[in-house]
Order: sequence, then structure tokens, then C-alpha cells
Amino acid sequence: MANIDNAYNKEYAVRLDQEDELAPYRNEFYVKEGSIYFDGNSLGLLSKRAEQTLLSLLDSWKHFGIDGWTQGEHPWFYLSEQLGNSLAPLVGGSPEEVIVTGSTTVNLHQLVSTFYQPDSKKTKILADELNFPSDIYALKSQLTLKGYDPSEHLVEVRSSDGHTLAEEDIINEMKEDIALIVLPSVLYRSGQILDMKRLTAEAHKRNILIGFDLCHSVGSIPHHLSDWDVDFAFWCNYKHLNGGPGGVGGLFVNKKHFGKHPGLAGWFSSRKDKQFDMDHTLTPAEDAGAFQVGTPHVLSLAPLIGSLSIFEEVGMEKIRVKSLKLTQYLMDLIEHELTDYGFAIQNPKEDHRRGGHVYLEHPEAARICKALKEEKIIPDYRTPNGIRLAPVALYNTFEEVWECVQMLKTIMKEERYKKFKNEREVVA
Repeated sequence: MANIDNAYNKEYAVRLDQEDELAPYRNEFYVKEGSIYFDGNSLGLLSKRAEQTLLSLLDSWKHFGIDGWTQGEHPWFYLSEQLGNSLAPLVGGSPEEVIVTGSTTVNLHQLVSTFYQPDSKKTKILADELNFPSDIYALKSQLTLKGYDPSEHLVEVRSSDGHTLAEEDIINEMKEDIALIVLPSVLYRSGQILDMKRLTAEAHKRNILIGFDLCHSVGSIPHHLSDWDVDFAFWCNYKHLNGGPGGVGGLFVNKKHFGKHPGLAGWFSSRKDKQFDMDHTLTPAEDAGAFQVGTPHVLSLAPLIGSLSIFEEVGMEKIRVKSLKLTQYLMDLIEHELTDYGFAIQNPKEDHRRGGHVYLEHPEAARICKALKEEKIIPDYRTPNGIRLAPVALYNTFEEVWECVQMLKTIMKEERYKKFKNEREVVA
């Protein structure tokens, strides 16, 4: 885009918005007037459809009481499966391989407790040093529960630059003592996309099971988990999928593993027609539903019904095309306007390696983020010096990208950030 005449003028951004076929979907969301929201990779905005389906499920509770489990437009007893059907195309799984349940970390515990089965030769779990901390907490916990010392049995692939991972380095760590691999699909800081297809193939060559954390990729990039033969995956639904704060998560289990007993069995692990037999011997569901644990959180599932209908309507391919255009435009403007102010773009610049956000580093990142918020531009700060900016395809505009960079330039030029402390708030 940078080579097009006047690409750095506001008029150019406006023209891009006029040509954008997804522009009407902005009206589907509650976008605060006078504010620019670039934190959809942490918490997506509320859509009007999500609001409607939440109110609809409240209404079913009001009118049906306990009969809402089997009656109404969206019977609660089957809601996790229904949403799994809707989510399956976004992760490239068949409907029976996907279930909406639990939370990111609960689902990771479930999957690791199921698939991590160490023996005399294979005892270690392979992860990476750039992963989100909660994944590492869970993996260390699972190792401890199995009687292994995490300092010896958790292998973390190192990053050569502190921002990205090399697939070759990951593959080189796939040694004979590795029993399980858990990696992010998209690194939460730098937005790097890992080559899941290649890594899965290399893991399977070595008889190692592999799973991915899709928190920063689901709803942002297309996936083909079944075709890639990924063993399992897990994710949250409140970022790019706009399912609401603390919303119920999701998981994928490859159908080749159906019939495997869940590591953490619970009430909703049961086959639906057997659940109310009240037998003390579990008959697990014959699909991904077996990896549920407790009763579905119906009112937290409800917004996802409406949200996913938008994704079904638009399709991930169109969302991805616009997302790439937005982040490319953002990088072009940063390189044109902010070269004198000490910013460094630390996300991959190639389309096939870049997720849905741009990652900037600056020594004054914390106070710059506070200055942006004062101007009603919402970024995401990551310690120690990172600024994540996520223009989301369904509700952000090219004009907002332009305005954000202009405000960053003003903040730096006028040193407005200096009135703030360069330290994070309690919630960054």
C-alpha cells in the first residue's frame, strides 16, 4: 500500500473504507462514539446479535424454568454441541470434533490429563518460552500431578530474538523423550503464526502427540485442524469471536482419538442418552463432547450464538483478507510517520506469518498506552515495553488506523506521555 500515491493521507483511508465490503458489519457492534478500540485481541466488542441471544436465553429461563434444558429455540442441554457445530468451520474441524465448554486453562488441563501418558522412555512435555503464562502454569501442574519435576520434564523452546520462534528450533527439540507438545498457534505478543501443518507432521513422524492453543488465532485466521491431523486444540471465545468477558471456551479433539476416556471425567462427559441413567460408571460421549466436565454455563454461552452467526455469514476468508489489509496499512503508516520516535515493529511482516495484530516496542510503552487511552484510543500494553494494536476486520476501519498513527505521532512529538508513570496498571 505504501507505494500508492497519497497512501498516507486521510482521504486514502476513507476511500479504503468506502471500498470495504465488510464495512456494514461495523453497525452490528456497539462501537463507542469518539473512541477507537484496538484491543479486540484481548476482549472483542459486544455485537447486537450477541446481546439479543443473551436476552433470548434469559427469556427462556424466565418462561421455561428447568424445562429450558429441553425446550425453547436453543435448548440448554444441547447448546455446547450446537455451538460446536457453528465453530467447527472456523477451526477446520468436523462438527463432532468441536465442543464449546470450560475455559482455556480448564480445557488445557483436560486435554493434557487425557493425552499426556508418560512411559519409561517418553516423559517430557515440549512447549515454548514465549507462550502465555497460564499455559505454562497448567503444564507444570500436570507434570507435578504425574510425579515429575517441571524443571526437568518441561522443555521450553528458546527464541533467538525474544519475539518469534523458528519452526526448525521447535523440530530440533522433538526428541525421543518428548511425550506431548503444546504450542500456541499465534504468539500472543508478536502475533507470529506458527506453521501448524508442518509442526504436526514433524511431531507425528516422531510418534509425538501435538496440540495448539488457538486463543489468538480463532476468529482471526483460517484453520484446517482436521486436514492437518492436529491431535487437539483449545481456545477462548472472548477475543476475536466476541463471546463476552469470561465467556465459555472451546476445544477440538481429532476424531481418531474418539473413544479415549477423558482424563478429567464429569457430569457432561456423558453420552447424552445415558446421562440421566445416573450410573456411577461413566459412558463417555462418542465425540468431542466426552471432554466436557461440568454443566454448561448457559448465560455465558448465550452471546456466542449471536456472535457466531456473523462469522457464518461473512466467512473466515473475507475476514482474513481485510485483517491483513488493516495490519499492513497500520505498519506502512508507522514506518512512514513514526521513524523518528524510537518505535520498533516486532511482529512478522509477511502475510502468512502475521496474525491479527501489530506489536510495537518502545522504552516508554506503558506511559504511551496511557496517553493513547486519554485520547480515547484503546491499545493493549504488554510488559515490559510492548504495545499491541489490533484493528479488527468486523468493526474497525482504515480511517481509525490512520487516526491512531497520527495521534501516536502527536503524543510523541508533544511528549504528552511524560505526564504518566511508565508502569502498568493492575490489569494491563
